[in-house]
Amino acid sequence: MKITFLGHATVLIEGEKNIIIDPFITGNPVCPVKLKDLPKIDYILVTHGHGDHLGDALEIAKESDATVISNYEICQYLGKKGAKTHAMHIGGSYLFDFGKVKMTPALHGSGILDGESMIYGGNPGGFLVTTEGKKVYHAGDTGLTKDMELLREENVDVAFLPIGGNFVMDVEDAVRAVSMIKPRKVVPIHYGTWEIIFADVKLFKKKAEEEGVKCVILEPGESLEL
Repeated sequence: MKITFLGHATVLIEGEKNIIIDPFITGNPVCPVKLKDLPKIDYILVTHGHGDHLGDALEIAKESDATVISNYEICQYLGKKGAKTHAMHIGGSYLFDFGKVKMTPALHGSGILDGESMIYGGNPGGFLVTTEGKKVYHAGDTGLTKDMELLREENVDVAFLPIGGNFVMDVEDAVRAVSMIKPRKVVPIHYGTWEIIFADVKLFKKKAEEEGVKCVILEPGESLEL
């Protein structure tokens, strides 16, 4: 199974089924690919409704006949626009043909900008994905939360954690999250896309590894194998 970081918070999991999380491709200043470069996508996971995470979900869903997995409100929104969806909510889990997905809590917002209107986007969340014998945690956009301590029992193989501050955890809080979760590997995301979320990723790596967790810094377009 190959996991590729496509910049900001966009993560592509390629295996028996291809899954993309928070598909912010168009308009993403650090994404190295275009929509036409993506493989055939089977599932799209959307953590919340903000444009830099909802991204190209609708277009990919229509092009690839992919199923969008998200909260109920986002699925209602996309479903009315022609997407195939599977609605979930925080704490819920479901067994798909590629494995199990559980929605985890996130402390953030989720409003969907639709033209000039902001509409309700339900609760933000993260995803714990179990597929091909591996567990991948994508925190979505979130501040630090004590709920993360529960993830230690999951024996997460790789955790994708935001570190950019301002809208999400900063480096210090992301290191606390690493200490709580204790994944085998951690990959920092949601930093450096714009100046307001600049973060010292080398400092994060140093501090995360002081917690006994291997930190893999992926540049946009780089991959790791699980």
